[in-house]
Amino acid sequence: MGEEVLSTRALGRATLARQLLLGRHELPVPEAIGRLAGMQAQEPGPPYLGLWARLEDFDEAELAQAIVSRQVVRATLMRGTLHLLPATDFVRLRSSVAPAVGEGMLRVLGKRAEGLDVAELVEQGRSLFDDADALSAKQLRDALAERHPEADVRALAAVVRTQIPLVRVPDGGRWGFTPKAPFTDAERWLGEPLRKSADREELVRRYLGAFGPATARDAEAWAGVGGLGEVFEGLRSELEAFRDERGRELFDLPGAPRPSEDVEAPVRLLPEFDNLVLAHADRTRVIADSHRTNLTTKNLRVRATVLVDGAVAAFWRMEKKATVVVEPLRRLKAGERKAIEAEAEALAAFAEPGAKKRAVRFY
Repeated sequence: MGEEVLSTRALGRATLARQLLLGRHELPVPEAIGRLAGMQAQEPGPPYLGLWARLEDFDEAELAQAIVSRQVVRATLMRGTLHLLPATDFVRLRSSVAPAVGEGMLRVLGKRAEGLDVAELVEQGRSLFDDADALSAKQLRDALAERHPEADVRALAAVVRTQIPLVRVPDGGRWGFTPKAPFTDAERWLGEPLRKSADREELVRRYLGAFGPATARDAEAWAGVGGLGEVFEGLRSELEAFRDERGRELFDLPGAPRPSEDVEAPVRLLPEFDNLVLAHADRTRVIADSHRTNLTTKNLRVRATVLVDGAVAAFWRMEKKATVVVEPLRRLKAGERKAIEAEAEALAAFAEPGAKKRAVRFY
């Protein structure tokens, strides 16, 4: 076990450094997304806001072009959720999480999936995508209903979407995709085959590069993949080991950024579903356990957050007429409130460039 003990605050600073949140960076969009080990994209907009918070002079057209040119893909990956990922990373990493994604959906469906011949259904799904360039969710359900008129076609479609490597096709809209954006076969879209064998060591390395130092359990929470403890053990000779304040063993890549816990962390407004607050089993490095219970809403939306001094100090939302509403989780100092107002005003200008009036309101 490593001798050096890393405080919770030090762990937070290390993660903020890797998540590009100790200062805005000048990076090409695909490279930035790769450094972040992907960005959760349950909805199209949040990754744009997440990159705005991290990159200097972020131009949303650059991300839109990266998606259209197929340098970046939007596909189901970690935790069975939609992510933006560089195409090169998707090709290499999809096989490492694919079994967990497929099995996870079958568990969610429960009795609705009982008796399904998954292998046969996958073959049918592949044939449907072979016959069409892309299919919307409705088109997929309708096609499956023709073959299985008495079946629960929503369940069948869910199995197909999670068992077959698919990507969302950009179809317009402010953020590149409409809510009904169609799916297509990933290998056809990218013009190359995906890696067939799982490289879980690479998965762990990419995780630590973006979120370390961390435990195996943290990595499993991020990936939605179990059994990574043995992968960490296999990599032990290649990794550095530490302890946290509770005595738990942490691992990290040699030479990875671990700035002093005294390094200044600027105020940042992060969007819904941001991986910073989702990528660890123990998230106290960025959000207190007492606030974590309110992070996810009843309809499973992950709330947008405000970072102050490196930790979540408020939630925020955008209301009509470009008003940013801030909901503090603790008493804010005058300087903190002023910094939040400035960042929120800048965010509103980016998110709603055509608005005649913008405002920031503390709830």
